[in-house]
Amino acid sequence: MDSIVMHSARRPALCASVDYDGGDGMITSARDFTADFLNASPAVGREPVTPERIDLARLVVSELVTNVVRHAPGPCRLLFELFEGVLEISVFDRREASPVPRGHDPRRIGQHGVEIVVALCESVSVEPQPLGKRVRARFSLV
Repeated sequence: MDSIVMHSARRPALCASVDYDGGDGMITSARDFTADFLNASPAVGREPVTPERIDLARLVVSELVTNVVRHAPGPCRLLFELFEGVLEISVFDRREASPVPRGHDPRRIGQHGVEIVVALCESVSVEPQPLGKRVRARFSLV
């Protein structure tokens, strides 16, 4: 990705990013990166993140990165910004179109990713970028 625009006036206590070329293993790698980041986060002076919150954060990341794999193949960036009690998860990709949540349909098989992310996160936004978009999800760690 060519640029990252920061919108928060607050500075994150910890941040990390990883770039993917769109190859195989991106989803698994992103899930592992999430767990590694959150397990390392107590170094910023907080209580450790519970295993349950780590698993849910991994699910959110998995759904966001799966959307890239399926709908915006190519390079992407995963960015984590840790604030007090909140993890901002951003996924940058090269497709301009926003993900669209589908209506609740328990009979539908698959295509529930955006619904899951919206249900688990405090907020989800899509921000245009010079070469695509940024999907930002605020996930509570408490």
